[in-house]
Amino acid sequence: MNSDTPFADLVVLELASVLAGPSVGQFFAELGAEVIKIENPRTGGDVTRSWRGAGENTDDRSAYFCSCNWGKKSVLLDLSLETDREKMLRLAEKSDIIIASYKPGDAEKLGVGYEQMKAVNPAVIYGMITGYGPEDDRVGYDAVIQAESGFMDLNGEKDGPPVKMPVALIDILAAHQLKEGLLLALLKKERTGEGSRVEVSLLETALASLANQATNWTVGGKVPSRQGSAHPNIAPYGDTFVTADGKLLLLAVGNDRQFESLLEAVGIPPSDRRVAGLKTNPDRVRNREELNDLLARAISKCQSLELVGDLHRRKVPAGLIRNVREALEDPLSRPLRLDAAGLTGLRGFVGVGPGWASQLSAPPHLGEHTQEVLSRLL
Repeated sequence: MNSDTPFADLVVLELASVLAGPSVGQFFAELGAEVIKIENPRTGGDVTRSWRGAGENTDDRSAYFCSCNWGKKSVLLDLSLETDREKMLRLAEKSDIIIASYKPGDAEKLGVGYEQMKAVNPAVIYGMITGYGPEDDRVGYDAVIQAESGFMDLNGEKDGPPVKMPVALIDILAAHQLKEGLLLALLKKERTGEGSRVEVSLLETALASLANQATNWTVGGKVPSRQGSAHPNIAPYGDTFVTADGKLLLLAVGNDRQFESLLEAVGIPPSDRRVAGLKTNPDRVRNREELNDLLARAISKCQSLELVGDLHRRKVPAGLIRNVREALEDPLSRPLRLDAAGLTGLRGFVGVGPGWASQLSAPPHLGEHTQEVLSRLL
């Protein structure tokens, strides 16, 4: 392990499964911490070990599990057993951060709640993810939170049904929220020596992430509605067009100057009478149908690579829609690649400074490090 990484001396205990909590654990592993993932032997460990896609041929490390468990050590403990609870408390004594994801009350029943951990380690930082906050014991799942927070109602085509996003985005955003809270707690501990409890709920995360769609209602007085990939406040932004060679081009024009450059690139002169009502962004948002018809006709005559190159030279935000394989074949993705033991993954943290990134081991097999960790730390 690189001793120059920011968290080289940090021990993180992960009592979390699925995506949100484990993403936080991998963040600390990527920056050099020793992350010990506690898994229950009776249940087969983290449930995502068994979340295989149709036709997926993997071992106890499914593709889903591999998305957020690089660089960790797996230790088997059954917290319903007194002997294993005692081992857990001894591990907590030696830990700087504990990451947990339980329904309110469940951690305390298992003997791993904040007060119980604080009793053996007063300076511990305890990060907790719940679905709905400390007073609501409903199980929190990303898809349900997307439905309840307004995200699904916003997502989809104008005349189509609400659509769930294809990644568990609320889980990922909650992980970022918890990381921020834990980093603040580390700063507080550095200054005062005191530990902290940091708690994040999926619902609060989702509502806080509605961003401009929330203020379209709270400030603008308009309930946002589905409109495909089009932006409610900017045009053409998020709109897609088919090129002469059948590629899908997405535009993200953010100001009037960029729009003028777009017209030049697709061969529409400023004097064209059809442009008269599209000069400003409010005009284009109001007359979106006419705008898209005008652009669709012009772009249908352009070759994709030539047009994209011209748009980039003119500083007009635009890109061709790619699938995941094409995106990961882009040379810009290479700094994010993780390779170990025949597996390939991606880093979750991209703000890496010189010398910060730790060399990560592959996602662990179930219980792979039980003997090594317990004999060394206990």
